[in-house]
Amino acid sequence: MKKYNVAIVGATGMVGRTLIQVLEERRFPFAKLKLLASSRSANTKVETESGVYTVEEAVPEAFAGVDIAFFSAGGGVSKQLAPEAVKRGAVVIDNSSAFRMEPEIPLVVPEVNPETLAGHKGIIANPNCSTIQLVVALQPLQQAAGLKRVVVSSYQAVSGAGKAALDELKVQSRAILDGKDDFPCERFPHAKAKVQHQMAFNMVPQIDVFEDNDYTKEEMKIILETRKILGLSELKITSTTVRVPVFTGHSESVNVEFERPLSAAQAREVLSKAPGIVVIDDPAELAYPMPAQLEGRDEVFVGRIRQDDSVPYGINMWVVADNIRKGAATNTVQIAEALIDRGLL
Repeated sequence: MKKYNVAIVGATGMVGRTLIQVLEERRFPFAKLKLLASSRSANTKVETESGVYTVEEAVPEAFAGVDIAFFSAGGGVSKQLAPEAVKRGAVVIDNSSAFRMEPEIPLVVPEVNPETLAGHKGIIANPNCSTIQLVVALQPLQQAAGLKRVVVSSYQAVSGAGKAALDELKVQSRAILDGKDDFPCERFPHAKAKVQHQMAFNMVPQIDVFEDNDYTKEEMKIILETRKILGLSELKITSTTVRVPVFTGHSESVNVEFERPLSAAQAREVLSKAPGIVVIDDPAELAYPMPAQLEGRDEVFVGRIRQDDSVPYGINMWVVADNIRKGAATNTVQIAEALIDRGLL
């Protein structure tokens, strides 16, 4: 089997470190692994299953000889360095929002639209974490009965906001449990917000900044990315995104109205046969997906599948996935695997 020289940009971050883990777990065929980060992290030692690596500074020259470059260091870094990596012969799989909505750049979830990889020009975009799990669940239902309207409310883990946000949640939780009311509030709804909110034992109905239409940027990502991935530019879809005090694992309440009849039982059967999905749905046994149980898993889990009697053809369902793995690192590696399988590298 051919082996590839791989680089990870943002290798010291949460997703970057998980990318290394996923590459090793899935026995990805890499010959060399180069870990890249900002100058602050350069010369850091990272110990992995395959060896100890020294982090190098992410500069254009670092991509010489690289076949695949995984980017997970933010949109600014991606816009600056991804074209430089492509110039030097690498295929870039980018985990930021920098390129997702550019028409010529594929936005890919391998279980849903791998065929779009064929048109790539060196850069492939990995979707937003909340979008990935949603479209994995929607695609088989679209094929079965046609999507008429989708309403999604997300309950998103704090890990989606990064390690500093996770640390703040832990500090706040300890302080409140100890009866203290003096604790840092610096990360929610986001680090630059003019008003900061408590996250521990609370929910914040804002993820990212508000747009002119009063939807948040995160909500618009779900709407626009879902339409692009499913190839349904006119899909009626609306979203509300909420940050909840969960460490890892995004959950979504999804209401789907169909063009054609599809019962809850039929939807359950369709989903149980779909790639990348595990159905956990047994109300009698109180069995349904929960993020605390599913951390570290790569599948998308679906439960609470039931009829929506308020419309002619509709169901409700509950969708859960590990946002750091399937929502980021695993999907990114799966894209690279799909490129190899299709002879596109």
